Amino acid sequence: MTIKLHDFDGEHSLTLDVGGLAADVAVAGAGHEPNGYFWEGLVRFAWPDIAEPLDFDGEAGMFCAVGTPSDLAQLKTALESVIASPDEVLDIITRAEISGFEFDD
Repeated sequence: MTIKLHDFDGEHSLTLDVGGLAADVAVAGAGHEPNGYFWEGLVRFAWPDIAEPLDFDGEAGMFCAVGTPSDLAQLKTALESVIASPDEVLDIITRAEISGFEFDD
């Protein structure tokens, strides 16, 4: 699984290695770069209630969120439902663009 939960000295994080995901084709086809910054934007748009209490520390090759174990578990469940579904990711991108949301990828 490309989504991993970590606990390092009491700091909890979730990482997602980007690139090579089934959803990458949809992301690139919509004119975006399938990197950690894109996924941060997707999370902020698609699940604002989940994103609100989290801190993000992504980069080009990895998405990273820092928060409580329960918040990260919710995020993991949400992400698992879309990373393997190009159609679902494309739907989120379309809704985001219609609403005026800008991805920072």
